[in-house]
Amino acid sequence: MRHALKVTIAVACAITAAAALTLGAGGAWETTVEAQSAPSTYRPPRAADGHADMNGIWQAMNTANWDIQDHQSRQSAVLALGASFGVPAGAGVVEGNDIPYQPWAAEKKQQNAEHWLTLDPEIKCYLPGVPRATYMPYPFQIVQSRNTILMAYEFASASRIVRMTKTEDAPVDSWMGWSRGRWEGDTLVVDVTGFNDQTWFDRAGNFHSDALHVVERYTRTGPDRLSYEATIEDPKVFTRPWKMSMPLYRRAEKNAQLFEYKCVEFVEELMYGHLKKPETK
Repeated sequence: MRHALKVTIAVACAITAAAALTLGAGGAWETTVEAQSAPSTYRPPRAADGHADMNGIWQAMNTANWDIQDHQSRQSAVLALGASFGVPAGAGVVEGNDIPYQPWAAEKKQQNAEHWLTLDPEIKCYLPGVPRATYMPYPFQIVQSRNTILMAYEFASASRIVRMTKTEDAPVDSWMGWSRGRWEGDTLVVDVTGFNDQTWFDRAGNFHSDALHVVERYTRTGPDRLSYEATIEDPKVFTRPWKMSMPLYRRAEKNAQLFEYKCVEFVEELMYGHLKKPETK
């Protein structure tokens, strides 16, 4: 009887402790949420041009390159790859998790997703475009000067120049577009136009036309963190503008640097193998 009573008391104490711990964790979680939602008081260091210092090697830590909307994990499109190329689950980066496609475009997006392995421009090593270059699973570097800001990306050695004093339009459409920048306080605002229609937003088939217009906002919110926003407008494909947002993190390991990933040679057989002359015996 005494033994049973001791066990009962022990269980009750354990339940009480667990409840207290849960309440404590809940309080901590609420405090964290409140802290995250509070206005930032961080004062970023200044670069040589007197503006907020954006210099560094940065990288997104999310699964947006797989799908910019909420998505569940699923098996690889190539069954022989097993788990090594399965799609990881992830939270979307699109505000409201809704992309306002026109009806015809929603159908095309679905077709793109079904034939991803043959249609995705990433598969063919095309330049990734904007904003996709920002959240691919590779780092990119910002080099800041007074009149221009260079953004260099590891994938396919892509790069673009943000012109801080130029206002002219793009001379020709391209994969990475034509970037013009300005400062709004400590936020770098980049207005990008002049795209072709050869890039996607992700591996899930989300796409755009050559009327794409992207407005990016980079805000330094901590010593090793940027807040990134991109407003997307394309009247040929979408019914209204929409936005994605995410944090970017500084690569802080010793000797952090961009390495070469020149993937053209990896896709030559895929793209041009059918043009080879048959071997003669």
